[in-house]
Amino acid sequence: MKTVIAYGLLGCLFLAGCGKKTETTGAPEAVEAPKETTAVQAVAALGDGSVTGLVTFKGKPKARKKVSMGADPVCASLHSEPAMSESMIVGEERDGVYPLANVFVYVKSGLGQGAYPVPDEAIIIDQRGCRYAPHVVGVQVGQEVQFKNSDRTMHNVHSLAKKTASSFNRGMPAGSQNAVYTLKNPEVMAKVKCDAHPWMSCYIGALNHPFFAVTGEDGAFTLKGLPDGEYEVEAWHELSLLKAASASVTVAGGAVTANFEFSKTAN
Repeated sequence: MKTVIAYGLLGCLFLAGCGKKTETTGAPEAVEAPKETTAVQAVAALGDGSVTGLVTFKGKPKARKKVSMGADPVCASLHSEPAMSESMIVGEERDGVYPLANVFVYVKSGLGQGAYPVPDEAIIIDQRGCRYAPHVVGVQVGQEVQFKNSDRTMHNVHSLAKKTASSFNRGMPAGSQNAVYTLKNPEVMAKVKCDAHPWMSCYIGALNHPFFAVTGEDGAFTLKGLPDGEYEVEAWHELSLLKAASASVTVAGGAVTANFEFSKTAN
């Protein structure tokens, strides 16, 4: 009987102590890490494979048109030579074929499950010379995009993204701080324009993965870090007459080649 009473008293003292705030003087006790829930996606694996190639235009492309900037004297003063349109930029011709610039090339399908880390580095799009630079760019969903105004005139950034969560519209007077946004949904492509200067536009490709590239005037691209697998790769150009072209590729370590050729006459 005495033993039962003693255990009862100890239990009461223990419960009373649990209700009091205590201070620890030594190292804190190890706490078991919370278990991962099904809502958290595993990090997707990278690989050693790559897709490399050229994007070309076959035929004679239309000459680039002059852009009249006379409506804004500041814009006009920033160009010693006439400004030219950016909708069709090609490199040096070779045997009737031209390397095509500003083509967004990306893995459209074939990736496995898992989430890819979002880069900490922001993408900078500068409003310079009354142009958006770069004209075509790729980002990962959730990656920071900063619009900068380097001109001495008023600009604005107006997103025409079809996904409403990625749309925005903001005026940017000369000297204003960078406008910072993130595209929250995948979209190829989200157009951005300046309402003050109708010739100004750029295109942003937002994806859930890092396998994309934009061609320069040499028409070349490389998609690095792909795990082994079968993929659909697509090449997009802003002119609607140049419909997106796709290719199926199999990556099994090392590099594979995928070339894209556009041939419809561009306006």
